[in-house]
Amino acid sequence: MRARWRAAWGRPTRWRAAQRRTARWRTAGWRRARGRAVLAAAAVTFAAALAAATGGSATATDSPAEPATTVSYPAWASATGYEGLAFDACTAPSLAAMRAWRRSPYHAIGVYVGGQNRTCAQPALTRRWVGAVAVLGWRLIPIFKGRQPPCGGQASDLKIFPAVAASEGTWAADNAWAQVMALGMIRGSAIYYDMEAYPTGDAGCRDAVLSFLSAWTSELHRLGYVSGVYENLRLGARDLAGVYDSPSYARPDALWIARYDQDKALTGWAGIGDGRWAVHQRAKQFGGDLSETHGRVTLKIDADHLDAPVATTAFRYRVTSGRPAAARSGPGRSYPAVKTYPAGAGVTVVCQAPGSSVGTTTVWDKLTDGSYVTDARVDTPSGTGYSAPVTRCRYPYQVTAGHGANQRGGPSVSAPLTGQLPGGSLAWVVCWRTGTPVGGTRIWYQTSHRHWVSGTYAAAPGPAGFGQPAPRC
Repeated sequence: MRARWRAAWGRPTRWRAAQRRTARWRTAGWRRARGRAVLAAAAVTFAAALAAATGGSATATDSPAEPATTVSYPAWASATGYEGLAFDACTAPSLAAMRAWRRSPYHAIGVYVGGQNRTCAQPALTRRWVGAVAVLGWRLIPIFKGRQPPCGGQASDLKIFPAVAASEGTWAADNAWAQVMALGMIRGSAIYYDMEAYPTGDAGCRDAVLSFLSAWTSELHRLGYVSGVYENLRLGARDLAGVYDSPSYARPDALWIARYDQDKALTGWAGIGDGRWAVHQRAKQFGGDLSETHGRVTLKIDADHLDAPVATTAFRYRVTSGRPAAARSGPGRSYPAVKTYPAGAGVTVVCQAPGSSVGTTTVWDKLTDGSYVTDARVDTPSGTGYSAPVTRCRYPYQVTAGHGANQRGGPSVSAPLTGQLPGGSLAWVVCWRTGTPVGGTRIWYQTSHRHWVSGTYAAAPGPAGFGQPAPRC
């Protein structure tokens, strides 16, 4: 993900018009960020004056952030995980190239969705391209390359202003959200911030980067997205790991490191303990500037290995023939019907969830309005089971307890232990139900078969640890 330059002659008129719209959007965003910065500066000035009058000490923030902040998933969201090899290229390849590379060892691709320091034009990267590539089975990893460290990156990069680093991080998340939504990557997707290398030892630079990334994470969570950060292992990632448990910074959900040693391992990273970002939260860029040929198409790429959240895309199908299909508020016939679809009607499926049996299937398709239709009435590729490339319905929340959380074989403290989730790891929630009380809540989350964690240990929204959009088990 190092800066690469490419001439941009002869861009089409629509691309130039889009650039002008983007420039206007960014200008408005900069004005909003500047307004926030002015308010923040005024607050700091007031706090300093108050401290001088009272003999106390002033701080730049009202209160510290929690390291594990909740993600506000809407009812129709879903997260997607990917484990395997991936590649990223400065410019998104053509659809023909993506078809040719289907027989490659890679099954996910990192794409630069935006940012002030994105260096390559993206003529292929459109909503239509995203949809077509997803149908081919590719998983997508959205990357946003905005402001860079004040003491690092390229000399020509737009840099973080330390005094307003948090406001700039918030603006970056807002901009990234707008870009990925326009491309058809829905809420629940992970978005990765590309923060290039910077020298260690500069406390002011380090603090600016950490404040920026903390605000990036908090704002993405507010918008319903999963937060990822890409950094060099020795020049950035260790600083992030150093504040993993700090109450002053919101912790990102996933870490993607750069270390060009050709080692694909996602553990044993120097300076970053294996218990940090430990549950489907890691990615590594192990090779850079590689030239590979697959399907007679040659691309220049960086090579990656992931076990981490990626983007979620929805897929269009049709209701099968017969009587109208009922869309229900949950994945089962016991839930009330909220809508009906006639035979042949188009439906957009976000994810698939287990539920009550209908015919030969227990799979239910979650639609973009948050309702469910039995898969028996939708022409997905599989008639009885889960269908690639549709993702499973899952909702990751960070584990809040620093010592971790036990997983049990059922929603009870007396159920046998089946594992443990380290502090800060992701509980990939499938569904919930009530069980024995822990810490004031009876809510338990199922993360997989015979793996349950008490809601008191998950950074889920709502009272007593309960939060939608996960259905009741």
